[in-house]
This record gives sequence, structure tokens and C-alpha cells, in this order.
Amino acid sequence: MPELLIELFSEEIPAGMQPKAAENLRQMVTNALVEAGLTYEGAQAHGGARRIVLSVEGLDAKAADVNEERKGPRVDAPQPAIEGFLKSTGLSLGQLKVQDDKKGQFYLAIIRKAGRTATEIIAEVVPDTIRKFPWPKSMRWGSGSLRWVRPLHAIVCTFDGEVVPFEIEGIHSGNVTRGHRFMGSQHIEVRRFEDYAQKLQQNFVVVDAHARIETIRTEARNLAFAQGLELIEDEGLLKETAGLVEWPVVLMGSFDESFLAVPPEVIATSIKNHQKCFALRNAATGQLANRYLLVSNLVARDGGKTIVAGNNKVIAARLSDAKFFWDQDRKVKLADWAKKLDAITFHAKLGSQGERVQRIENMAAEIARTIGADVEKAKLAARLAKADLVTGMVGEFPELQGLMGRYYALDQGVDPDVADAIRDHYKPVGPTDTIPVSRVGQAVALADKLDTLNGFWSIDEKPTGSKDPYALRRSALGVIRIVLDKNLRLPLSFCGDDLIAFFADRLKVHLKEQGKRHDLIDAVFALGNQDDLLMVTKRVEALSKFLDTDDGKNLLAGVKRASNILRIEEKKDGRSYDGDVNISQLIKGEEKALHTAITQAVGQVRRALREEDFGAAMAAIAKLRAPVDAFFEHVTVNDKDATFRENRLRLLNNIRAATAEVADFSKIEG
Repeated sequence: MPELLIELFSEEIPAGMQPKAAENLRQMVTNALVEAGLTYEGAQAHGGARRIVLSVEGLDAKAADVNEERKGPRVDAPQPAIEGFLKSTGLSLGQLKVQDDKKGQFYLAIIRKAGRTATEIIAEVVPDTIRKFPWPKSMRWGSGSLRWVRPLHAIVCTFDGEVVPFEIEGIHSGNVTRGHRFMGSQHIEVRRFEDYAQKLQQNFVVVDAHARIETIRTEARNLAFAQGLELIEDEGLLKETAGLVEWPVVLMGSFDESFLAVPPEVIATSIKNHQKCFALRNAATGQLANRYLLVSNLVARDGGKTIVAGNNKVIAARLSDAKFFWDQDRKVKLADWAKKLDAITFHAKLGSQGERVQRIENMAAEIARTIGADVEKAKLAARLAKADLVTGMVGEFPELQGLMGRYYALDQGVDPDVADAIRDHYKPVGPTDTIPVSRVGQAVALADKLDTLNGFWSIDEKPTGSKDPYALRRSALGVIRIVLDKNLRLPLSFCGDDLIAFFADRLKVHLKEQGKRHDLIDAVFALGNQDDLLMVTKRVEALSKFLDTDDGKNLLAGVKRASNILRIEEKKDGRSYDGDVNISQLIKGEEKALHTAITQAVGQVRRALREEDFGAAMAAIAKLRAPVDAFFEHVTVNDKDATFRENRLRLLNNIRAATAEVADFSKIEG
């Protein structure tokens, strides 16, 4: 089957942009081809340091012929109108069809359009894609108007092995690509993806980004193992280095052991941020080693010695800076660093960082009392939590905030629980991040996030659509994860109704991602006053287990039947049927049994809910299954006697009210 091959060759593309660029190329081209009437079997796209590549396999050689129907004038229209229609369609009167509509008969032209060849379509699609390509940042060069991430030098475009000719801004499509900048040929003729990838491999270019990643991973692990070391895995750095090189070669460098006096995270962050290097640890002790791994883009004649020596010098200078910050920062007490937060604005409408710290300290104390944490430790941790923001180290490496606060606190003899809470108070940062381990850490982390949410809600800076500049959704999810993972009772009654509703929405998203049914979540939230996230979740879990049983499924069906009858009769009568059931008017055994069962179940459910035993509440509701089934089997609700009918409708309302003690069954599907 024919194959389309596209390569867009440019100056170096930032590593972070490559995956998205490859996917955009695939989507834009294949969508345009399909819209033009072509189908294909599969497509693969690749991004690299100097090229993005697309291969579309099994592409039609020609679009299918199509018939276009065009409605003309009525058959009794003036002759000039008919002649004008014939001229516009290129048909004769005998080739037109006559059809009827409400206003009479009219002419219909069926114009057969031959499908265009794939080559014609590709020659339009590819230039259009290049012009519209959505780079996050792009540039113009020379005197042209084309924008690209970096200057675009060449375009490979072949279909079924032959060049698809077109030109854009003086760049003509062809079948010639280039190998590695230093080690490969600068003139490589290609026809299809298979020989394209093979020839580039022979010229020191690995086209597949995943293959580059795995090459780096394997070489790094093997090189470390040979020296009794372990690679400190960093998936983000792996992807970044794979995007910086075309032919990855892993080399090992070293630095002076004296730098190991600096916290290991500082060293790892410094060599990663500045030199894109991987840190290593001793396989036996787990301690950071004074070795590192770098990824070169070429096979050096001297085995990489010159490259490593140059890198060692740069890293020594970077680590010297880090050691300087470490030594200088420790000369100042954290409490003194914290005083400088008064001069730093957190938000124009929310005051300084110092004022925010005071709010967090007060809230952390209240939360600590609620969840059983040491109040004084929580207050101290909150007071010192943001102090490292003004240190030299965090100024250089902002991603180490919190962590450096812990190191400085321990160095100054602060209680380890407090130090750990300083480190953990930002957690969880994302959906895969860990939760603070200690109750003190949890109290400060919750206070930090809740202050952020309360603050921005108070100034009406809420997330809208996809916009969330202050990461408020992440803060809410962090609160939810801490509360649920650690089984914390933390009613949010101190938050406004609007903010509680926001938490409810975030909790729904969180529970859905965990596989919880959306209708059960809605059924519990419909009860209102859901400011206790843990209890809402426990209700959903208990309801889910109940509805997985036969009693649950059958009772749900009975409740829905009762609700449907009520809805119909209430609409017909123009009234509701709430109120007490008249016991003296219960004449059948099944309705008497149902009334007794409802009365008993409601009492048991309310008692179980007061004790927060949701399993017991569901078990009590389950007892209604048999009497509800028997009622519908033996009792006629719409009795001829209006008195009996009204009383039985009230009994149905009592069924609905009883189940509403645990959830709104009308929200449940099934």
C-alpha cells in the first residue's frame, strides 16, 4: 500500500516541544487527508532535535468520486433562469432530474466530481499545515513571512516513494535529508519510512524518541552498575536529554568529594538544571556518589575524555555556588529569615507573605486540635514553613523550597517533626505526589492550601473554564487527598457555601477517577450540607456496596417505581402526598407490613447515621426490599376509593422519604 513520508528539518527544536509537535503534525495532516476524501491504515510521528517526522501507511492513491446534488429552478421558471442553471452546472436539460416538493416540481442536477489524486491533495495539505503549525513560540528569519520554531531548512515529502512537489517560502519539497551534524552524511536520499529510518541510523540519527530514551536509560544503568553505583531515576530528565541529542552516548564524570557535604538534593538539582546530568548513588549504602552521568551527542575519538573534563569544570563551578549558598544561609536562623517575609507581597489584595504565614499559623493550630496533632509543633512549623523562600539557595533553586527549610531547621536543632512538616507542607503537589506522613505535617499542609483557597475566594479570583492561574483546583485536590488518605474528620463549615460547592465538584472528579459511579456521587451530594469530605466518601462507598447486592438492586427498582407513580399522580392531581399515613386506613396486610417496616427502618437508619455507621444504615434500608416487593404485588395504589388511594400514595412518599435518609435514589441510574 502507498505510504506518505514527511520530514520537516530545522535548527534545534526545544526538547519540551518535540512530543507535542510530532502529535500535532500527525493530527493536522491525517485530519486534512480524511477531510479531502482519503483513508489510511495507520500513522506514526516522531520528534527529534532537528526534525519532526510523519509516516502515513496504507494511504489511498486517489479520493473516491462523489456526486454533488444541486437544486435548480422550478420547471415552470422563466427560460433565462433555467439556462443560467444549465450553464452553471455544465449539463444539458435532458441530464437534469425533475423532483417534487411542496411548492411544485423543480430541476435537480447531479454533478459527478472525480476524486483528486493523493499527490494533488498532499501538495495542498502539507504546505497549509506548515503555515498553520501551532508552535508555542515561533520566529521569522530572513525576509520571509513563514514562522517556525527555528529556521526551517528542508522538507522531505514523498508518496509511494516519489517526491510530492510543492514550494513554501523558497523551500522546495524533495527526498533528501541530512544525517548527524558532525558524524553523518549531509545528503541522504530516501523513499519510504523504512529506508529513511535505516539510512539515518547508519548516519548516527535515532529517529524514534522512545528508542533514544531507552538507549540512554540502558547505557546509564549499565555504566553505573559497572562502578558499583545506581542511577537516580529521573523520567523527566531522560525525556529532555533524549530530545537534545540525535545519537545518545552516555559518559561518566566526577566532582570533588568535599561537595558531598551539601544536601544531596541540592547537588542533584544543580547538575540537572545547569548541565542536564544524572546523579548517582552508592549501590551498597544508598548515599549520593561524587560521580554523575552526562549524555553526549557524538562518539568522540578520545572516548569522551575531553567532553567529561570540560563538564567536570563547569559542574565544579556550579557546585561551588551551591556550597556557598548552603554555608551562607545557615548563618541566619530560620526565624530571622521568616521576618523578611513581611517585605514580600503575596498578592496585592491579600497582603504580604508574612501576613499569610500568620493566617496559616492560626489555621494550623485549629486544624491540629481537630485532627489530633501537636498544636505547638504545628504552629511552629507553620511559622517557619515559608522562611526558606528568602534564602539564597531557594532563590537559585525554587523547586527546593520546603526541602531546604527542613535542612536548615535540622541544622539549627529544630524538632524533627517540625522540620519534616516544613518540608511536607506543600504536599501533595500533584496527583502522584505523596501525602505528609505526620499529623503535624498534615495540619500545616491543610492550613496552607485552605488559606490559599479562602483567600482567593474572598477576592473573587476563582478558576474559570480552563484558566486556573493560582492552581486552586490543585490546592482543593490536595486537601481532598490528605483528608481521604489519612481518614481525617475536617468539616469545612468555616468555608463559604460557594467554596464548599467547589470542593464538592473536585471530590466528584477525584472519586470518578478512582472508579466511583458518578450517579452515586450525585445521589449522596443531593442530600445537601456535605462539608465533611470523608463522610461523603464513606456514604458513596457504602451505597455502592449496597447496590451491588440483590437487595439493593431490587429495592432501587421498587423505589423508582414508587417515585414514578407519585410523580404521575401528583402532577395529575396538582398536589403533593407528603404527610403522615393514616394507620386506621391500612386494610391490607402488605400495606400494614410496609408501613411498619418503613417506621422501623427510618429509626434504625437515623441511629446508624448518628453513629456514622453507613454499612448499618444500608443494612436497615435493605430490610425494605421484601415488604416493598410484596406491596406492589398485592396492593393497588390507585384504588377506586379516594381515601385508600390518598393513603397509599402517602405510603409511597414514605418509601421515598425513608431511602432519602441515605441518598437521593432518583439520581441513581438503573
